[in-house]
Amino acid sequence: MPKRRPTKTRAIVKIFWRHTKKYPVIFALAVLGGVVAQAAHVIGPLFIRDLFNLLATPPSSTTQLAFLVPIAFYTLVSLIGWAGGRLEMWLGYTIIAKVMADLTKEAFRNLIRHSYQFFSSSFAGALTRRVGRFSNAYENLYYSIVTQVFQAFLYVVGVSGVLFYRNWVLGAIVIFWVILFITLQWWLARWQQPLRLARAEEDSKVTATLADSISNQNTITLFAGSSYEEKIVGTAADRFRAAQLHSWNLNALIYGIQGLLAIALNVGMLWVGVLYWQQGLLTIGDLVLIQAYVFGLFDYVWNLGRQFHIIYTSLADASEMVEILETPFGVKNAPDAKEFKIKSGELWFDDISFYFNEGRAVLKNFNLMIKPGEKIALVGPSGAGKTTLTKLLLRLYDVQSGRIMIDRQNIAEVTQDSLRETVAFVPQEPILFHRTLKENIRYGRRNASDEEVIEAAKKANCHDFISALPLKYETLVGERGIRLSGGERQRVAIARAILKNAPILVLDEATSSLDSESEALIQDALAVLMQGKTVIVIAHRLSTIMKMDRIVVLENGKSVAEGTHEELLNHGGLYHKLWSIQAGGFIVDKDEFAEEEKEA
Repeated sequence: MPKRRPTKTRAIVKIFWRHTKKYPVIFALAVLGGVVAQAAHVIGPLFIRDLFNLLATPPSSTTQLAFLVPIAFYTLVSLIGWAGGRLEMWLGYTIIAKVMADLTKEAFRNLIRHSYQFFSSSFAGALTRRVGRFSNAYENLYYSIVTQVFQAFLYVVGVSGVLFYRNWVLGAIVIFWVILFITLQWWLARWQQPLRLARAEEDSKVTATLADSISNQNTITLFAGSSYEEKIVGTAADRFRAAQLHSWNLNALIYGIQGLLAIALNVGMLWVGVLYWQQGLLTIGDLVLIQAYVFGLFDYVWNLGRQFHIIYTSLADASEMVEILETPFGVKNAPDAKEFKIKSGELWFDDISFYFNEGRAVLKNFNLMIKPGEKIALVGPSGAGKTTLTKLLLRLYDVQSGRIMIDRQNIAEVTQDSLRETVAFVPQEPILFHRTLKENIRYGRRNASDEEVIEAAKKANCHDFISALPLKYETLVGERGIRLSGGERQRVAIARAILKNAPILVLDEATSSLDSESEALIQDALAVLMQGKTVIVIAHRLSTIMKMDRIVVLENGKSVAEGTHEELLNHGGLYHKLWSIQAGGFIVDKDEFAEEEKEA
């Protein structure tokens, strides 16, 4: 038996109840409807008992009107119970729908505010699955607890009370049997819970594995990895099958035990009822009443085993999302964080250090001052810390020591959203929403007009290719922008940054995916965009940064040189080496091309 793991039951119930009590009137009326329905189910058989007692008397001694009285009352009580049941069902559906929507919103609101590191360590498919399970768990728990377990409790209390009033022995037998039956079911359900948790975990792994493979379909095709991926997915599916089958086999055992207990109650109540009838303590109508109650108990109490299964399964499903809700944000706003107010755009990396783990520091005691409106470029070999600097500026990570200042304001002391509103960022590999081109560009400034969106697209040199599409700006770009080429996605991302028009601009290899002609046009557009802004450019293609005000050379997380392009070339060192490699490669390529032309 696998080790039992906590399901965070208390936290789950607390969250679900917090959302349920937002609708007190609806919930109270739904519960009242259930109470009325169960009261009718308990009272109704009493009139059937009276009817059978009348039937047990000689026909000549009973008038037809006497028979109509219990039938009429039974009909009335049944209709009242029907109305209560419909009220409970209708209002139950209403509150379930409302709370499920609220839970989905809360889950997304919390999830999307987790750190960059959190998402880089998680599968998007598994996270999506957790959000869906979280809200679905409420639906299952509400149905099981309010409409099944609670109403079964009401029925058992009502039946026990009636039987106790009629004969205390019968009431005691029912109570003893119900307590034994429910206790056994509850214990067996808890015994199964580790298996349900294991099943939920394996199910998440299957989903995550499928999402990972499907999202990398192109790589699988190019590397002929179909068979390899089939084995990975197949292994995950087999593990889930084993966990599911183990859980189902235990269910079969539990249902068998429940069946034996049901037979014992039915036979026992029949035997005791007949004995008391022979003694004149019970009537024929009482025997009918007992049988009606016993069959009703079977329906309710037998179903409790399934409801316990649903409850524990739902708790297991919800616990995965609750773990995320209880996980502290990797990057938090300070308790007294204020809205950021930018003035000139001065940047200061003040003696900062950063490392991903206890190993080698990515940045160590790094210092850099950027004047307002200055355009600088960060260059250096891979792993030097260039992109990390921009992520720290945007607070995707927090520094371990030191501080980052904008206009002498520590970015750790302002709200993250207000900080990021002041920075326009174009990443090396832009990812687009599966929305229209207009919506993707407008994401830079969501209240921009259509004319402003088009103007930004023109400056980014993507208006022409958009206009050539059948739906133009209403064209859907596909998941992650897959319907566009790499260069087209890059230009849309640049248009988005142009539209944002933030005072600080960060370009991380922003022209890396462009052909030479498009790059020249984009460079002109960026030259206009950069005016009056503080700009940080990361580029491996050194030809794109020659006109920067200052170039900062990074190596092993430290600044080893800085100056203009000419100054760094004359100084020698790492920048001269990098430039020589790129320029030399270009000369070699050109000479080879010239030689091929000559031979042709």
